[in-house]
Amino acid sequence: MGSQDIAIRFKDVSFSHESGYVTLDEASFSLRQGMKVALMGQNGAGKSTLFSLIMGTEKPIAGGININDDLKIALSQQVMPRECLSLTLRDFFDQYFDGEDYELDRKIKEYLEIVNLEVPIDKKVEDFSGGQQARLLLASALIQEPDILLLDEPTNNLDADGIGHLMTFLMMYEKTCIVISHDADFLNTFTDGVLYLDIYTHTVEQYAGDYYVVIEEIAVRVEKERAKNAQFEKKIRDNKEKINYFQNKGGKMRLLAKKLRNEVAEMEASKVSVRQDDKTIRSFEIPLQEDITGNILTLKEVSIMKGQKVITMPVDKIVKKNQHLLLKGPNGIGKTTLLERIAEGKERGEHILEGVRVGYYRQDFSTLDFNAKVFDSLLDVMQIQEEERMRSVASGFLITRDIMDSKIGSLSEGQKGLVAFAQLVLLAPGLLILDEPTNHINFRHIPHIAKALDEYKGAMVLVSHVDDFVAQIRIDDELDLGKG
Repeated sequence: MGSQDIAIRFKDVSFSHESGYVTLDEASFSLRQGMKVALMGQNGAGKSTLFSLIMGTEKPIAGGININDDLKIALSQQVMPRECLSLTLRDFFDQYFDGEDYELDRKIKEYLEIVNLEVPIDKKVEDFSGGQQARLLLASALIQEPDILLLDEPTNNLDADGIGHLMTFLMMYEKTCIVISHDADFLNTFTDGVLYLDIYTHTVEQYAGDYYVVIEEIAVRVEKERAKNAQFEKKIRDNKEKINYFQNKGGKMRLLAKKLRNEVAEMEASKVSVRQDDKTIRSFEIPLQEDITGNILTLKEVSIMKGQKVITMPVDKIVKKNQHLLLKGPNGIGKTTLLERIAEGKERGEHILEGVRVGYYRQDFSTLDFNAKVFDSLLDVMQIQEEERMRSVASGFLITRDIMDSKIGSLSEGQKGLVAFAQLVLLAPGLLILDEPTNHINFRHIPHIAKALDEYKGAMVLVSHVDDFVAQIRIDDELDLGKG
């Protein structure tokens, strides 16, 4: 393989944040031009940071990053930057387009067609749904016509049509692509390798093959390493028992004990460093607010988007305690806006029973105070502030002491999601409002989240485009805004 065929090479790269948290420790890997790989790792392992190193917005503290100077890089972010929300569509794309101004409108239309979005270019970014903003982020990367495309959770907020459209595009895409995603089926359609960022060793493991083959290969390797270590550990225990016996006998027996101690030290040093599997959150329960009865949520009419117009849609939905309502509809019809208006008490015809505590999980985490420390954010939602219980709940969501002392804004999107779920447990709400609660969440955690929602005894309104997730949750009623 000639050096001109290499798109990206990391050689013994180390990186740590200002807080001292280490993301990479002498990590090495290389990618050929045209490769499509998945970047995997536990929430908080530093996947988005690795993208920042590739983009050059972060610099390593040691080692080298070599990227072919002839190759252009573009990043499709997982969350729309807040400073972009007030921009018109044309101004948003103008930030990323380096061609002539007279070409911009034509290029915007071309790349919006690729992401299956037909909208006026004078519309403001903040007026688009979460799913539409996800498509805009992808189009903003594509309009740069990059040689290396970095996609950070590109399926978040996309409905089934959007995900299918993206899959088709990536299967036909002939340039280098690195994708962060927790959607296993999505990754398996187009990737031919995996980069695994290990949160414990801070190194990058590289594997060839499609996603499911690689996962199986990792599992087999880990099992072999554990078996080898088990053999070492058995022999170490046997030798230590002999050492305890011989060292009190004196003479040659004492020399034999010394020899056995040396063997034990060698075996300890020879034990294989087994990659630890991603930790999974503990099973949890969202407690129900006590002493609530009756119609917790009543909807008589809602506002939805039809084309470019807001229309009123008559409905007749009542959600009582222990009833779960699924809110459905395509991207852009107004599901997120409706949930927001319900939570804030603004939707016409809506009534939330007085005194009901509302647990609202927003897909953009805007209910969290990004400037607050995690510790304070969790303690503040409790009706009776008990630090011991708060720390116990936080631990179940992999919120460590270091994370507790961090500002929410410094966390990865996946960690913000776990903080949001910990808040729901500590709040004990009477009404749960959940907008795409699997976005950014490690797929290993999702069964525990689904089980907690399935068993929740209060009223619940759920929006999710992940059918496998919804199938695990008891749904008592549906409201399809697309049929209005």
